[in-house]
Amino acid sequence: MAHQTQPRLRVLHALRLRGFADDDIVAFLAGVSEGDATELVGELAAEGLANRREGRLSGWSLTPDGRATHAKLISEEVADAGCRDAVDDGYRRFLAINETMLGCCTQWQLRTVDGTPVPNDHTDAAHDAQAIAALAAIDDAVQPACADLALALDRYAAYGPRLRAARTKVEAGDTDWFTKPLIDSYHTVWFELHEDLLVTLGIERSKEGSS
Repeated sequence: MAHQTQPRLRVLHALRLRGFADDDIVAFLAGVSEGDATELVGELAAEGLANRREGRLSGWSLTPDGRATHAKLISEEVADAGCRDAVDDGYRRFLAINETMLGCCTQWQLRTVDGTPVPNDHTDAAHDAQAIAALAAIDDAVQPACADLALALDRYAAYGPRLRAARTKVEAGDTDWFTKPLIDSYHTVWFELHEDLLVTLGIERSKEGSS
């Protein structure tokens, strides 16, 4: 049975992954109700682990103490669950597909005209169809890894469905869900899963692949 991450750590983890988010996004990422997210983030703020910023964009972020506490608790969770090998396996399977995914996103954002890469204005239906087919193949490849990660830690359970939901929208013609930021696009979820794996394993993104 997958290890069950406690709601408080889920909220900490959501803020660590997103960097800056309001209660509704924290609730969505943490898999808790918005009321619970508001209460838990308030508790984190009272402990000096999170700060709120008000303005045109309002939301929460972790303080340095919050990031340190999160790192400690995540490390303890992985040790207590005995799941490091399973997460590391999922990470390596993800990395084996990651370069292909990056190339797919580039293919979606650029196309070649007279030998020169130019921004993709999406007037070449054949080019876009190739990129969407490549995305579907990537999704088919990553879904088993997501499923196995979810068997190790329950907080990974949402990634497979979120990726599949974005793919389905792209295939249905709503192509914002390919790479558009600030929505749960395929690229947004992919980047978050990558960050989640790095954070869970204690790997700095800048040092990825250096060992």
